[in-house]
Amino acid sequence: MSTKYKDYYSTLGVSKGATQKEVKAAFRKLARKYHPDVNPGDDKALEKFKEINEAHEVLADPEKRKRYDDIGPGFDQMGYPPPGPQQRGPVDYRTVSPDELEDMFGTSSPFSDFFNTVFGGNGGGRRRQPAMAIRGGDIEGAVELTLEEAYNGTVRTLELQERGTVRRVEVRIPPGIGDGARVRAAGQGGRGGGGGGHGDLYIRVSLLPHPTITRDGDDIRVRVAVPLHVALLGGSVEVPTLRGRAVALTVPSDTQNGARLRLRGLGMPHLGGGGSGDLYAEVDVRLPVPLSNEARAAAKALQPPGSD
Repeated sequence: MSTKYKDYYSTLGVSKGATQKEVKAAFRKLARKYHPDVNPGDDKALEKFKEINEAHEVLADPEKRKRYDDIGPGFDQMGYPPPGPQQRGPVDYRTVSPDELEDMFGTSSPFSDFFNTVFGGNGGGRRRQPAMAIRGGDIEGAVELTLEEAYNGTVRTLELQERGTVRRVEVRIPPGIGDGARVRAAGQGGRGGGGGGHGDLYIRVSLLPHPTITRDGDDIRVRVAVPLHVALLGGSVEVPTLRGRAVALTVPSDTQNGARLRLRGLGMPHLGGGGSGDLYAEVDVRLPVPLSNEARAAAKALQPPGSD
């Protein structure tokens, strides 16, 4: 039965004249994308990772690469015999160690029939070779926060599944975080291969609606009930804040319904520090209901002449 030729250059997406540096860069990019830790349970990604690893095994080794180039696509018409064991030249790096390959692909050889035919693979009896340290893949998750949590900052504990184990990660979310923003936890993502470090963990923040307060950038807005007599004569009312306590708002006399009054520095903290936005209180004038006889008489006294 014939063995199908493998186009390793196409697998890594490089030209035949690619330098070792270009081969290395292409391999790193693809290995991170298709690494089993980044794609748990994805058989197609696992097979792709296997192909990428095999292509790199050949193209990263000058001796094997020359042998591969000499054979070319027509090798299956040449009756090419399986070679004996080959001496390896110095290898700059590899994707994973033999033990890790066995963890991923079982005890059978992770290399194709083409590789074994041309380069003498020997299944489970592979030679020990130095492992490349691949940085793990980045992971992205999502959390929901109340507006109060976004105002004060908070900590979220996430559980990450990693090769049959659960790893807990605490992520600190800074005060002033905005809706849709991402928080980076460096080195807390997927575990790398060959002793490589973890990738990064990114948490996307979604803010839950507040029952009375609306956020507008770093400013916040709230409607405040103002009695009619306070709107007419002036006075003060209580305004809720995200600090957990209300503050007194001075309402000038002759304040119209819908007017916006500003309380400086009581908005959201600027992300990273350096002050806060403002709080805008929108006046919602409330009539005294039911009207007393005295209030009704006072209201009639305000009527323009001839408006009966």
